[in-house]
Parts: sequence; C-alpha cells; structure tokens
Amino acid sequence: MNVETFTPGAPVIREATPAPLDAAALTVLNLPMHDPRVRPLLDELAVEYDSRYGDLFGRGAAAAELNRYPASEFEGPDGALLVVQENGNSIAGGAFRHYEPGTAEFKRIWTHSAHRRRGLARLVLAELEALAARRGYTRVYLTTGPRQPEAKYLYLTSGYEPQFDLNEDPEVVKSLAFIKDLPAPRLS
Repeated sequence: MNVETFTPGAPVIREATPAPLDAAALTVLNLPMHDPRVRPLLDELAVEYDSRYGDLFGRGAAAAELNRYPASEFEGPDGALLVVQENGNSIAGGAFRHYEPGTAEFKRIWTHSAHRRRGLARLVLAELEALAARRGYTRVYLTTGPRQPEAKYLYLTSGYEPQFDLNEDPEVVKSLAFIKDLPAPRLS
C-alpha cells in the first residue's frame, strides 16, 4: 500500500506504508557474533553510522566502534545478541553486555532500513529487557548518538531516563546516555 503526500506547488510523493508486524512470521534468535545471520545487522550499522557521523567522527569510525568490544562480551551468561528474523531474513536486532554489577549495557539496537516504522525497535528493546532481567540484571544503561533522534524518542517513550539535559544541543552532548530500572523477571 502506498500513501500519497501532497504539498501545494510540490510534486506528489508516494511513500510505502510499512507492512504491519505478523508475530507468526517473526523469530527471535540469540546468536553468537560470528553467525552469518548477524552480518546484515553489522553491515547496515556500519553504513548507517558512517552516513550519519562520518563528518563528525571521521570516515571509518563506524568500523572502529563496531569492533570496540570483543564478541565474547555479547555471549551468555553476561551478554546476548538477539536477531529478529521475518520469514528467514534478519530484519532487526540488538545486544547487551555486562556494564557494571547489576547493570547491562544495550548496544547495536538496529532495524533494517526497509523494515522501519513497524514497531521492531520496540520489540527488540522488550526482548533485550526481558532477557537481561532473566539473567539477573536490574538496570539498563545505553547510549545513542546525537544524530539519531528516532532512537532518542524510542528510549524516552519506553521509560528510559535521560542522563543529559534534554534542552542541550545533542551535537554538543555527543553521547546521549539513558538508564532504566528493570522489573523483576516473571516466573513462568
């Protein structure tokens, strides 16, 4: 389905309406970093980071950021890397690692550019929070960059407390930090 956007005096823009999520078609996998199903996440993150931050942090800084932590930090029992697949394709994901006692640090939260605005980032966040709580974490720490307003909005509307002045220019703040206390895990 396409939506037409019309502004008087401007050409008509047809935007694709995102397909609604079909929970039956989704699978959440906990994978090691070297699994080939993780590759789309890392490849697109590198492109995204370079396109948004190349002039701020320098070209190639994305690769340095993505390789800053050893893969073992995103493995159990202290870490995890989740990939959401739809009909066998990796379309979203995220990871966490041990940050400090009781606190997990969320990293690499990503939705494939062709699948945005479908609620996948919220799904990834909820899956990461639930797994972190089951692993004994009581708090989450995360950061996002100044040129990711959609991520900032996601965290603010998902109960995360900003650790910076919301009125400050994000380009001055540079790293937008958030925290959230996790509820106790539900016993099945």
